[in-house]
Amino acid sequence: MSVLLAAVVGGLFAIGTFLLHRRDLVKVVLGVAVLTQGANVYLITMGGIEQGTSDTVPVLATHGDHVPETADPLVQALVLTAIVISFGTTALALALTYRAYQENETMDVHQWR
Repeated sequence: MSVLLAAVVGGLFAIGTFLLHRRDLVKVVLGVAVLTQGANVYLITMGGIEQGTSDTVPVLATHGDHVPETADPLVQALVLTAIVISFGTTALALALTYRAYQENETMDVHQWR
């Protein structure tokens, strides 16, 4: 499981970095959003994913013997907050991108005056 999450984190960081180096401002904003999601997956991975037991997840104790893998709830709460903040930040950045497009009539940052 850790190898899979490491591959996902690496892929998200690679895609985000690739998008950050584009000339189109919308792609740059999307690159920042992808990097943020990569950081969130990284935090969940660092928080630890373990095989759950009925003691660690009491809600699932009545659903049989199989309890799925779980992550630390504190890290989950922090990442959930980070996801909400990143959505708001991305929305603000897209609004500012649209305003920059209105002013410069192009999304190419190299053609701005």
